[in-house]
Amino acid sequence: MEKRQLVIIGTGPAGLTSAIYASRAELKPLVIEGFQPGGQLTTTTEVDNFPGFPNGLQGPQLMSNMKQQAERFGTEFLQTQVNEIDLSKRPFTLTCEGGQQISAEAVIISTGASAKYLGLPEEAGLIGRGVSACATCDGFFYKDKIAYMVGGGDTAAEEALFLTKFAKRVYLVHRRDELRASKPMQKLVLENDKIEMVWNSEVVEILSNMQGVNALKIKNIKSGEVTEHATDGLFVAIGHNPNTEFLKGQLKLDEEGFIATEGKHPDTSVSGVFACGDVQDPYYRQAISAAGSGCQAAIRAERFLSN
Repeated sequence: MEKRQLVIIGTGPAGLTSAIYASRAELKPLVIEGFQPGGQLTTTTEVDNFPGFPNGLQGPQLMSNMKQQAERFGTEFLQTQVNEIDLSKRPFTLTCEGGQQISAEAVIISTGASAKYLGLPEEAGLIGRGVSACATCDGFFYKDKIAYMVGGGDTAAEEALFLTKFAKRVYLVHRRDELRASKPMQKLVLENDKIEMVWNSEVVEILSNMQGVNALKIKNIKSGEVTEHATDGLFVAIGHNPNTEFLKGQLKLDEEGFIATEGKHPDTSVSGVFACGDVQDPYYRQAISAAGSGCQAAIRAERFLSN
């Protein structure tokens, strides 16, 4: 069994930032890249809100830069996925694909959360080309354009309101005839002149051209009628699934399945295990907040290992 002082699971902004800090502290971390090396940013195009890049840059390039920086300080990367982890005793034992086992004195979990999408056949190929699960990330690119949003909870309401800062018209598609969002959020949405509700409806097909999404087919659930609607983009706000399946109940999770951390620190319910990024943050879900939490996790891991 391979023995390591620190293992970082996941390679989004949180995992790579923790790797940079941990390797600079000479902890010689091993990063397990997982099923989506680089995380959700590898599926985005232009990133304009990460500090230090006045002209913006592509999401995959940002992740590549972070990985190269971590490698420069001695971080090692392993292209596999953790299927199981035993946190019952130290050193912890990680079992990867193919049965490979690694022991670790400390673990940082930064496996992120996967946005829930509609599951339409053409949807995955259009992510970053007019399909998005983050209005905060991509809303800026819809200045004076038409955008459709799917969802009915607080997140959908907040994202739709955010989009109105840029888009000339926002259509909010919901399966029911009333929103699930809190009453104050409902009031803000329903009273906003730039938002139009599409009740009792669901998106059944996404149409596109060489530039990306250009129309949607929407079905009225009550009548069964399907109509086509021109649009510049589709935003999906129906929730996120934290990538915690491999934990199998060994850490305390919140009611939505996100890893519970203690107070202001990234410490989990198991001493020596730290969590950062979207896997413990259902609220902000931004690259910069994930990176900041990755820094915190590395510093806490360093102090834990030095005791």
